[in-house]
Amino acid sequence: MFEKFQSRAFYIDGYSPSASEILARRLGGCIRRVRRGWQDLVFLCIGSDRIAGDSLGPLVGRELFCRREQGFYVYGTPEHPVHALNLTEHLADLSLWHRNALVVAVDASLGCRRHQQHISVGKGSIRPGAGAGKNLPDVGDIFITGIVSSFDKNSHRELQAVDFSKVLRLAGIISQGILAASEKVLREKKSCSRTGSSFSFL
Repeated sequence: MFEKFQSRAFYIDGYSPSASEILARRLGGCIRRVRRGWQDLVFLCIGSDRIAGDSLGPLVGRELFCRREQGFYVYGTPEHPVHALNLTEHLADLSLWHRNALVVAVDASLGCRRHQQHISVGKGSIRPGAGAGKNLPDVGDIFITGIVSSFDKNSHRELQAVDFSKVLRLAGIISQGILAASEKVLREKKSCSRTGSSFSFL
């Protein structure tokens, strides 16, 4: 999948030993700042495992789905992917079943050479398929992407040629960061709802 960012992204070196911890802190900060009063935390993991470079989202989705007892919701796994052909349908489902949700969009992306194997995170939405000329709706209140390859005239070929082991590694880091952040933020939110105090997450 390809994206176009609508807000400033923070880049994390995927080879850093503390990459997942940095992602957890940055994601938590985004959740604190993006919007108050949300009820459901939803992770929309976009992509397809039919192409190595596009499989990052579903791989993250699978890991999160196995831990969904933490209290969040997950859409997009290898078994039930969210991709260009069904994205609009899934967004309609989200608006129906999660009327007051904070949506974190997770996807693979292409970037410049110096950002290869980096993770980007930030407030705002992404536009799946923008790099391939597809006209799909913007998604997410927050985005997380793994930069799996560089921009090229033939982006589809670039994604097919991506080393799958590198995608797996990035997906693991992103999953760990999301799980650490969501566990803390949901615990904080639950605690604040019991005491009636305002919710913030540092």
